[in-house]
Amino acid sequence: MIIEQEKKFNHVLSKIEGIANEQSFFNMFLETYPEDWKQLKITFSKFKRSKQFGRTIPLPRPEQSLRKEIRQWLQKQ
Repeated sequence: MIIEQEKKFNHVLSKIEGIANEQSFFNMFLETYPEDWKQLKITFSKFKRSKQFGRTIPLPRPEQSLRKEIRQWLQKQ
């Protein structure tokens, strides 16, 4: 999955005109891979519904997790 993510991030980076920052990368990712974004949101909502009262396992919101992955990937570049 990590290799697939690298390919997707490289593809998104190639589509961005000018300097890539976190916001422009995030927006282009949403435009390029709407199905992946939809799957992230579905996973998050399933997790929220399945939580039992008093037992919390932190799962970041889809926006936060995607932005974190983008930020880390851009720092490596």
